[in-house]
Amino acid sequence: RFEYLLKQTEVFAHFIQPAAQKTPTSPLKMKPGRPRIKKDEKQNLLSLIVANERLLTDVKNGKLRDYQVRGLNWLISLYENGINGILADEMGLGKTLQTISLLGYMKHYRNIPGPHMVLVPKSTLYNWMNEFKRWVPSLRAVCLIGDRDERTAFVRDTLLPGEWDVCVTSYEMVIIERAVFKKFNWRYLVIDEAHRIKNEKSKLSEIVREFKTTNRLLLTGTPLQNNLHELWALLNFLLPDVFNSSEIYNLQLTNLLMLQVLRPFLLRRIKADVEKSLLPKKEIKMYIGLSKMQREWYTKILMKDIDILNSAGKMDKMRLLNVLMQLRKCCNHPYLFDGAEPGPPYTTDLHLVVNSGKMAVLDKLLPKLKEQGSRVLIFSQMTRVLDILEDYCMWRNYGYCRLDGQTPHEERQISINAFNEPNSSKFLFMLSTRAGGLGINLATADVVIIYDSDWNPQVDLQAMDRAHRIGQKKQVRVFRFITENTVEERIVERAEMKLRLDSIVIQQGRLVDPNTSKLGKDEMLSIIRHGATHVFASKESEITDEDIDAILERGEKKVGPDPGK
Repeated sequence: RFEYLLKQTEVFAHFIQPAAQKTPTSPLKMKPGRPRIKKDEKQNLLSLIVANERLLTDVKNGKLRDYQVRGLNWLISLYENGINGILADEMGLGKTLQTISLLGYMKHYRNIPGPHMVLVPKSTLYNWMNEFKRWVPSLRAVCLIGDRDERTAFVRDTLLPGEWDVCVTSYEMVIIERAVFKKFNWRYLVIDEAHRIKNEKSKLSEIVREFKTTNRLLLTGTPLQNNLHELWALLNFLLPDVFNSSEIYNLQLTNLLMLQVLRPFLLRRIKADVEKSLLPKKEIKMYIGLSKMQREWYTKILMKDIDILNSAGKMDKMRLLNVLMQLRKCCNHPYLFDGAEPGPPYTTDLHLVVNSGKMAVLDKLLPKLKEQGSRVLIFSQMTRVLDILEDYCMWRNYGYCRLDGQTPHEERQISINAFNEPNSSKFLFMLSTRAGGLGINLATADVVIIYDSDWNPQVDLQAMDRAHRIGQKKQVRVFRFITENTVEERIVERAEMKLRLDSIVIQQGRLVDPNTSKLGKDEMLSIIRHGATHVFASKESEITDEDIDAILERGEKKVGPDPGK
C-alpha cells in the first residue's frame, strides 16, 4: 500500500515539475502575445495584470513579494494538474493574499468566478472581507454570519440568487447552515487554520467532507507537529481517492519516505528565509518573584493537596490538572480567587499592583515603553486576568482595546481598527491568547507581553506574530513573564523543549511521536512539586524595588537561544 502511495506522489511530482518549467501561464509572468486571448477576455485579463502590477509596485498598500508570486504560481500549478494542497507558510507571510490572488486568477484568467467558499475562524471574518476588497475588489465576496433571522434573510436575498463569487463564513456557521451549503457545487473550498480538521471524526470535519467541491486548499501556519493519523486526516480530506485508508500510517515511516509523501502537496516557507526586510523578534524572559499574598495562596493550594505532594493520595489526573490550574492562577494574580481582594467596598488602587509580582513588574515596564514611543500587546490565557488589566489601565489612564473569545463579532473589528489607525490614542491591546492568535494583524504594535505562557508553544508564537509580520517597521520585542520557583518555570521549559523537538523534526521531515506531547501524571506531579520547598521556606514577598532596567538586564542574561528558530 505504501509503495503504491509513493508511486502516486512520484506521478504528482512529475506533473508539477514540468509545469514549473513550461512557459508560465500566470498573468504575472506572461509574455506579450502569449497565449492567444479572445477579444472579450482581453479587458478582464488586462485588469488582472494591472491589478497585479499594482500589488507588486504600490508601496502604500503593500506589495506582492517575490515569494508570494512563487506561492501563487505553485497554487496555479496545483490547479492545472488537478491536485489539492496545503499552503503552510509560516504565520505572517501572507497566505490570505496568495489565496485571494488565486481566486482572482480563477475569475479573470480562467473565467471561473466561483462559487468559492472560504472557511475561517470567527475572529478573522472581517479581516478576510477587508483583504478581498483591498486586493481584488472585482471579486464579489459575501459574508455569512449573524443570528437566525439575519442568516435566513442572507440566504434568501443573497446566497441563493447567486450574485456573488466567494462566500466567507466561520466554522460555526458551516455546521449550522450545512443544508444550505450542500446545495452548491463549490469550485474552491479553502479552509483557514486547517488544523481544525485534523480529527476526521469531528463534526466540522465530517460536514466539510460532504460538500461537493472541485478543488480544495488548506491554509495553516502551524508547523507539522501532528501525529501520523492527524496528518492522514488532512491528506484524506485533500485527496480521498489516494489517501483512503489510515492503516498504512500505523507504520513507523522513515524521514525520507515521509518527506516524499508530503512534497507534492505542501508548500512551506519561513520568515527568516524569505522576508529579509523583517527584523527578527527579540525575546526577553522576565523572571518575577511572588508577592506576600501570592505566597500565602500558593502555600494554601499546596497544603490542601499535601497528600499528593507526599505521594500518599490517589494520583487522579483531573485532580492533578486542577491543582496545576490553581497554582497558575496564583502566579498571575491572587485576586483570581474569591475572598483574596480586600473589600467590599472594592477599589482600584495600588493594592492591585503590590499583591501580584507580575503586575508590579508590568507597572514599572509600561511607563518605560510608553516613553520610548512603543505600543503594546498583552496576551493572557485567562479572561479574568484581562478584567484585572482593564481595571489597571483605567486606574493608570492608559488607552486600551480588548479582545477575547466572548467579544462580539462587530466589536472585534472596531477594536482592531481603533488600535491600528494612524496616531491612535490606544497604547495597549489586551487579548486572550487563543482568541487573539488567528489571522489578526496588529503590526502597529512593536512590543508583545506574554503575561502567562501556553502549554502549546505554537499558540504563543502565533500570538507574537500578530505584531511580527509583514508591515512591521520596528524590531519586535517580546517580554515573557515567568514566576520564579513555581510551576510556570517548568511549563515554559517543557514548551521550549517541545518547540526544539518540533523544529528538529520538521527540518528532518519527520513527525512528532504523539506520545511525547502528552502530559503524564508523573510529569504533572513533578511540575507541581517544582519550587514547593522554596515557597514553604518563607512567607515574605519576593517583589524587589529593583529598577526596571536591572530586571530587564537580568532577563537578558538568563535568556538562551531562541527555540523557535
